[in-house]
Amino acid sequence: MTDTTTEQLKARGPKSPEYHLVREAFGGLREALFHDAFAYRLLPPRTTEGRLARLLPKRIRPYAVWTPHALVVAAALFTLVLAYNVGLGTDEVAHLLTGFIPAAAILMTLVRPVGAFWVSLATTPFTAVLGNTYDGWPWTPAAFFAHIVVMVVVAARTGPRTALWMWLGTAAYGLVTEVWFGSPGGSDAPVMLFVSALALLVTTVVHVRREAQREVTVQRTVTAIERDKRTLLEERTNIARELHDVVAHHMSVVAIQAEAAPYRVENPPPELEQAFVTIRENAVSALTELRRVLGVVRAEDYEAPDAPQPTLADLDRLLDNVRDAGLTVDKVITGAARELPQGVELSAYRIVQEALSNSLRHAPGAPARVEVGYVLGGLGLRIVNGPATGLVKPSPGAGHGITGMRERVTMLNGEMTAEPAADGGYEVTVFLPVPLADRMEPAGEDA
Repeated sequence: MTDTTTEQLKARGPKSPEYHLVREAFGGLREALFHDAFAYRLLPPRTTEGRLARLLPKRIRPYAVWTPHALVVAAALFTLVLAYNVGLGTDEVAHLLTGFIPAAAILMTLVRPVGAFWVSLATTPFTAVLGNTYDGWPWTPAAFFAHIVVMVVVAARTGPRTALWMWLGTAAYGLVTEVWFGSPGGSDAPVMLFVSALALLVTTVVHVRREAQREVTVQRTVTAIERDKRTLLEERTNIARELHDVVAHHMSVVAIQAEAAPYRVENPPPELEQAFVTIRENAVSALTELRRVLGVVRAEDYEAPDAPQPTLADLDRLLDNVRDAGLTVDKVITGAARELPQGVELSAYRIVQEALSNSLRHAPGAPARVEVGYVLGGLGLRIVNGPATGLVKPSPGAGHGITGMRERVTMLNGEMTAEPAADGGYEVTVFLPVPLADRMEPAGEDA
């Protein structure tokens, strides 16, 4: 290309909007009907999650996935029957032959949908010549039916854009045959365009609605996953804060006692003084590291509670509070009550608190029962409530309570079940293991 030609192209300026519109239109035509038109695309089985599929008996339901394939095969067989019946009294063999080609185009939609449209459109002149032209021009009855079925199946498998281009291609073919070849017995192109437009319109509406439902389902799934992740992060943050308040207290006590211990012994040996100094330095270092890690998950507006974190010793106060709120609750303690590690005590208290809150919220008027079992391997909890006797109001919660309880149990390597009870109520069962080194003697007994 010479410099003069380049300058002339530059002088013309950017392309007009009409040019871009035409270019996009033909680009859409190429993408819909020409790009990989004969590519192998097997029709996948449908799912059995629809309403109609759920109404079928269980023995038949597994076979419902092949319903689209069966409908396509039935349409192909009907095309053969139609071609044979139209040819009764004339050349039956010729009419039967004119049914095989359209039927093959219908079956082709199962594996090569766009290519089936081109086969159906391109073979229409041959079926018109082989058959009785007065039975329909340019489509014989069998080809008429088959072409509509092909367009409907292809539109259902591809989308609205392909449906539009197929209809325009069919209209162009009908116009060409009308202008160039005439219509010996009357043209059926207007009827074809009208019926196919209605069929494609219905197919497009169903396709768009199905795609919208699929997108909504995917969006809901993503939202639910993100909500669960956010809930876990929030609960872990709360647990981290509470553990800081528990562990920081003990580490501070260790540091203070290690610093004061040498002064309680007259003339302590240097080795003992150095050991206490090392203990204090390690305690202070651990406390500093704990606060640094907590700073990653702590909110800026978070303030540590002034009061000590609750334990199972405060369980009676919690039960009095829920009784004042209208919940009838009993407490049963089995085994020898003893002091447990503070993290276990705190988690047990929070689990009972959340379970009773759920009883108040979801089972108004139902009695509840809290069972605390001190066993050899740890602590067992069982919180159960009966069926609701009052009006249950819709809860705006998203199941964060159960998630929080599971997080606490998982953190302590415990086990938990939360499920409806046999009487229509709800039951939460938890076991929190306590390692042998962390077990303490029963309250009131000598070590």
